[in-house]
Amino acid sequence: MNFNYLKYLILTILFGSLSLGLSGQETFKRGLEQHSFIPKGQWITGVSVSYTQSDQNNYQFFIIENLNGDTYSFKVSPMLMYAFKSNMAAGGRFAYTRSLTRLRNASVIVDNETSYDVTNLYRLSHTYYGMAAFRNYISLGNSKRFGLFNELQVQVGGGESKLLNGVNEELTGTFTRDYSLDIGLAPGMCMFLTNYSAIEVNVGVLGFAYRKSKAVTDQIYVAHVRSQSANFNVNLFSITFGVVFYL
Repeated sequence: MNFNYLKYLILTILFGSLSLGLSGQETFKRGLEQHSFIPKGQWITGVSVSYTQSDQNNYQFFIIENLNGDTYSFKVSPMLMYAFKSNMAAGGRFAYTRSLTRLRNASVIVDNETSYDVTNLYRLSHTYYGMAAFRNYISLGNSKRFGLFNELQVQVGGGESKLLNGVNEELTGTFTRDYSLDIGLAPGMCMFLTNYSAIEVNVGVLGFAYRKSKAVTDQIYVAHVRSQSANFNVNLFSITFGVVFYL
């Protein structure tokens, strides 16, 4: 028998058996299907505005008594993103916040022998930041109304504040300038009200934060503060709601 023919026959039997074994295996499917929730070429824009105000007159809470003062906070944050691929969008956001607190007087009473009085306290602050964001949308089954998204955020910001205490010759003041860098994830959910508008809610889950500040008191004393932190927990104070338009 020809040796080459025998070698060809053996290889044919081996590869034939291997092919039959592979073809006989059952194909495993996870059942995960991704539908086009946000089509390519979609513009995503929106703005969130919030305003809070409160007045206290002889307010008492726990160890604080005779609290008299008022405060307000205003924030505006426009957003613009573009879907460069189906279910994927990139863009940015800008935010500005202004807050004012005026405390006329308050008493902190720890016990019958320990108490502190605070009077004529005034604080005004401005903060601003710009953010680059990337979103990945996930449809809930075949639904075109409800969907999830995960947003990667890189935020750079800063701000300044001034704190005044006392009156006349006893007046003291501190001016502070802050800088910050934040990198994190913010998953969320959106619900379409119409074909072009939706309500969104998201919450910060994890990230890295860097803070740097410089404080000058009475134009004499200077203090510097730097801090870094990593957060891997759900931050309930970072929950945000907004109305977004898809154009």
